[in-house]
Amino acid sequence: MDRWLTFDCFGTLIDWRHGIRTTGELLFPGHGPAFLDAYIALEADVESEGSFKRYRAVLTDTTRRAAKQLALDLKPDDATALVSTIPYWPPFADVGAALADLRREGWKFALLTNCDRDIIALTQRRLPANFDAVVTAEDVSAYKPSPAHFRLFQSTFASSAGAWIHVAQSYFHDIQPTSELGITRIWVNRQGEKSDPSLADAVIRGLDELPETVSRLSKVR
Repeated sequence: MDRWLTFDCFGTLIDWRHGIRTTGELLFPGHGPAFLDAYIALEADVESEGSFKRYRAVLTDTTRRAAKQLALDLKPDDATALVSTIPYWPPFADVGAALADLRREGWKFALLTNCDRDIIALTQRRLPANFDAVVTAEDVSAYKPSPAHFRLFQSTFASSAGAWIHVAQSYFHDIQPTSELGITRIWVNRQGEKSDPSLADAVIRGLDELPETVSRLSKVR
């Protein structure tokens, strides 16, 4: 039976903080870190407002709001800067070796991402491994922490899988909903957050710890 590892992409595999901060610095020299903090604080609200909107609209609207909150001069043509730069955001240095080890162990990989299909297709060119399946926000017309990504993956692939483990950095978007759904989950706590670690089946600081952690969890399930 297939064994699946599903991954959140941005923040887990792709260094989205670097991407947002660097883009913010290009737009507003000297204000990249402040732009990053404002963007992160606002994005989930933009995603949850009104009817579903594609992620490129979320990126653009959140950029406008972050600039306004910080009283920064955003040129109208620059509101889509994150849409333009996101395909070039780099993966974390620990991703390649971890995924190579896990692939050798026979695991299949899927991305469950709050993103558009075309954006994630461009992002995948940066990832040092091929993925066997992708579920986007565009596919389910919802953003995590909605359970829609997980339910679609489960009905399509995991209902007959020998094992399924979800791997993610975001406590809010991924660890909380997978805990409620009873999905085995590994929290990649890259930022040293203080949220309750007992909500995850395992907590790691980076993907260098992932192969051993996956091996341990898969043996006890």
